[in-house]
Amino acid sequence: MTKKFSSSKPLRVGLISLGCAKNLVDAEIMLGSLMKSGVEITNDAAQADAVIVNTCSFIDSAQEESVDTILESVELRDANQRGQAVIVSGCLSQRFHEELPKLMPEVDAFMGIDQVAQVGDIVGKAIASRAGKVGSQKSEVTKGKVVSRLNELEKSRDLSGHEKEESLRGTDRFGKTKSVLLPKASSLAPVFDVTQRPVFIPDFATPRFRLTPRHFAYLKIAEGCNHPCSFCIIPRMRGSHRSRTQKDIVAEARALIADGVKEINLISQDSTYYGLDLRPNHSRAISSPEKFSAAAKSLAADATTICTLLRELNSLKGDFWIRLLYTHPAHWTDELIQTIANCQKVARYIDIPLQHIHENMLERMRRETSQQYIVDLIKRIRAGIPGIVLRTTFIVGFPGETEASFQTLLDFIRETKFERLGVFAYSKEDGTRAGAMSGQISDKLKQKRRELAMAAQHKVAVAVSESFVGSELKVLVEGEANAKQLQNANVSSWEHGLIRETDKHTSQMKGHYFVGRGEADAPDIDGRVYIRGKLPVGEFARVKVIGHTDYDLIATPV
Repeated sequence: MTKKFSSSKPLRVGLISLGCAKNLVDAEIMLGSLMKSGVEITNDAAQADAVIVNTCSFIDSAQEESVDTILESVELRDANQRGQAVIVSGCLSQRFHEELPKLMPEVDAFMGIDQVAQVGDIVGKAIASRAGKVGSQKSEVTKGKVVSRLNELEKSRDLSGHEKEESLRGTDRFGKTKSVLLPKASSLAPVFDVTQRPVFIPDFATPRFRLTPRHFAYLKIAEGCNHPCSFCIIPRMRGSHRSRTQKDIVAEARALIADGVKEINLISQDSTYYGLDLRPNHSRAISSPEKFSAAAKSLAADATTICTLLRELNSLKGDFWIRLLYTHPAHWTDELIQTIANCQKVARYIDIPLQHIHENMLERMRRETSQQYIVDLIKRIRAGIPGIVLRTTFIVGFPGETEASFQTLLDFIRETKFERLGVFAYSKEDGTRAGAMSGQISDKLKQKRRELAMAAQHKVAVAVSESFVGSELKVLVEGEANAKQLQNANVSSWEHGLIRETDKHTSQMKGHYFVGRGEADAPDIDGRVYIRGKLPVGEFARVKVIGHTDYDLIATPV
């Protein structure tokens, strides 16, 4: 494959990646694999021989953005360069692997999660396929037609069949189906390479070209998910949980640190489950706190867990942070609390999506945790890890959410005082248990409840920001703050909901600033520290907080 594209004029490929950090790592692997094949990467789509759209299908709005981006890429191709191949990768093609080739015949190739490292071969086939279509009639497909058809497909999906698949959890068969589905052969049919249930997990030897700034990186420690949450489609798209070996992860972390990385963000669908699938004769049916705790206690002394991984990463030489993202409340143990407390390089920051607190809502969401369990867990974490910052997300407007259950959530937000919090208005996902539930709530009421929840958190956030004034912080300097950043500091993420609105106070910030992040701020989703003064970019610095906006801090170098 390395010789395939080595000609006097190398192929040029552009890539658009949508969605979460886990999807971003997939994009980085595709770019690394392409570069190893001799492909030239370009940011100018008009100059590309092929454009890859790495899609998200987490919620309706993400899915619509993916469809929009695909059709825009096709439109630009048809207007400027009819020979250009358009390739769709990621969660959308994984979720709708049977229907997308029929719905979008103008796309030249569809590839799934398992194929990211084989992208070079797929690009070559897609370009060859496109050459045979240049004279064909342009398609008249529209976004509305595609989106409505995808929604119809999910509504008609056999939920009982999905439940049968879910019942395989805990057996050897679960997660091992790998049948390749091919559309009916045709001279104009797109290249199609999507496995039904993904099994791929990258390792240190997998080529990768990082898209993040040099000073921070995402390190994927596992892929897939075993949880049965009634609102979520991810297990069906990404497959069952599968962990990388600890040795392999540590090797990648060591290389990242040597390359100047100061912050390693550990990511997976459920980072707290890491390693449990590596035990001999493991059962995946251990999602509840009781079963998970029993399984963790029965592990051999040398077994791999998130705790052993954190301890070994913490022992690596260098000045860097380790940030643990995407933990599940059902899988926290006293050992994990003690490990974080004892590991000085692990950021005092916990990302723990709770989704709701009312007992009935937790049951309907199939979250496997009770209200009292969550309350007790938060107390244990805060008592066991001094200075910890908690980030969570909630879903409002879930089917069956009464005014009383929503009020319970509001009270919990006010009482618990999460330092970081995001809110989703429930997105009805056909093909999930929740999508078929009775008691669906109107979009208007969902949005009203989201606004009320964010208003409750706003008061908490202002108090949290104020509490930092006068203190000294260690920050990672991101770069100079431009005028747009100072005027409009809004942040959003598919996985964290709308974190904050435009902060009215940022318009009052005048002068020259650098922007940084403290331990309490994950990349892209949390607040920032605006620093009056010049500091080296990509390095740690000590600053003193002299003021704050609603969600950000203002500081000067120490």
